Amino acid sequence: MTSTDTVGTAADAKTISWTKALARYRKPDTARSVWEIAITAIPFVALWALTAVAVTHGHWWGLILTVPAAGFLVRLFMLQHDCGHGSLFARRAVNDWTGRVIGVVTFTPYDYWRRTHAVHHATTGNLDQRGIGDVDTLTVAEYNALTKWGRIRYRLYRHPAVMFGLGPAWLFICQYRLPVGLMRAGVQPWTSTLATNLGIAIPAALLIWAMGLVPFLAVQLPITLMAATAGVWLFYVQHQFEETHWSESDEWKFQHAALHGSSHYDLPPVLRWFTGNIGIHHVHHLSSTVPFYRLPEVLREFPELHGLGRITIRQSFNCVKLVLWDESARRLVSFRDAAKSLGARLEPAPAAAA
Repeated sequence: MTSTDTVGTAADAKTISWTKALARYRKPDTARSVWEIAITAIPFVALWALTAVAVTHGHWWGLILTVPAAGFLVRLFMLQHDCGHGSLFARRAVNDWTGRVIGVVTFTPYDYWRRTHAVHHATTGNLDQRGIGDVDTLTVAEYNALTKWGRIRYRLYRHPAVMFGLGPAWLFICQYRLPVGLMRAGVQPWTSTLATNLGIAIPAALLIWAMGLVPFLAVQLPITLMAATAGVWLFYVQHQFEETHWSESDEWKFQHAALHGSSHYDLPPVLRWFTGNIGIHHVHHLSSTVPFYRLPEVLREFPELHGLGRITIRQSFNCVKLVLWDESARRLVSFRDAAKSLGARLEPAPAAAA
């Protein structure tokens, strides 16, 4: 048994008590939450403004400031994310309106996103309920049953250039402009999306009028695209790792899926801060109402959770090639490994010795 197996066994033994054990971490600190918003939003606005001033005066080297600005935009999204889970403030209305305002900056319609993200939390790791709020993932058998063109489409979708290049741009700039996937879910997704679009359009129009279209795009696009790519990468690594968990509905259990279907992306302190501790994703899925600034506290007080699903930055790059769920091996595999496995199963057994 490996060390990972030992940790996993220890966690399994305590699974039933996790809801009760984490209850005391769920209460947000209003002053702390306001402080976290301030130290994120103010630097973001300042960096955006400094970059804009530099560019409009012909100092294009000022675009280097878009890199830290993108980092603060990622953190703003994480604050919006906590609002969606009702964990940044005690009152739901305060969470919702804070999330809606932040959504204008992150280009993410809050109520629409919150609903799809809730589906993700309720179904993550369930093979029978894929399709909303997840990275599309096929089993080896499903992939092999596709037509040639179906396989090409899936390969293109899972290609890194699409997944982390075109995909994030499409998601945040185009897809979030309409409530895709929730067209029949009532008025709220439409209201949220259209209100967010209006909230984006008005300040954008004023900034374009003040500084010109090209300078505005030169500042806004790099920030949005870098932050979007970082966000998609984080979401990908948090669930698309080799020893993640998938099972059919009759075997699926929420707490087991949370602990074993979500990774602990162990980032350096600076990146943990910019990403709002979202790398402690297994704990977040286990109890999504724990404020992001209390997640490290949970790890300190429950050390058995630290090594569960742990992935370093170096290890995370290997996750890119993992694209199919092998139901027999119960792990994610690459296209190459899936082909080898299929070839081995089709190869005739050796003749018995005389």
